[in-house]
Amino acid sequence: MVPTTFRVATSTDLPVILALLADDAIARSRTGYLEEPVPAVRATFDEIAADPNNELIVGVREGEVIATLLLTYIPGLSRGGMRRALVEAVRVRSDLRGQRIGELLMQDAMARARARGCGLMQLTTDKRRLEAHRFYARLGFEASHEGMKRSL
Repeated sequence: MVPTTFRVATSTDLPVILALLADDAIARSRTGYLEEPVPAVRATFDEIAADPNNELIVGVREGEVIATLLLTYIPGLSRGGMRRALVEAVRVRSDLRGQRIGELLMQDAMARARARGCGLMQLTTDKRRLEAHRFYARLGFEASHEGMKRSL
């Protein structure tokens, strides 16, 4: 297997990250998924990069970005002040799925969260993503809460 390494994304990674996010039928059905960086997306990338509680991680294989996720560290008063990590926008390039790259990406994220003092990692996943549910369950995640969203 060709090794995959993980690092914090740089601004030059942004077009590939956007392509990974858009390479998904459910994501494409939502508004706001662009394959080219526009000023608002670049500004958001800069905001993420400047915030010490956010890490946009990419998986790199043979010099090419092939996976990504956003990791946010959240302080909280519940559970004795335990910090938690929130994982969002997990993607592996479609032609490379099924090769355990996602598992390695999530293991890297969990290691980063532990190193930052987090005692819990949480995520949400669309109810239609049955394969993703099985993937996260295999990694030890439990469906413990019912998520809700509201547009603002």
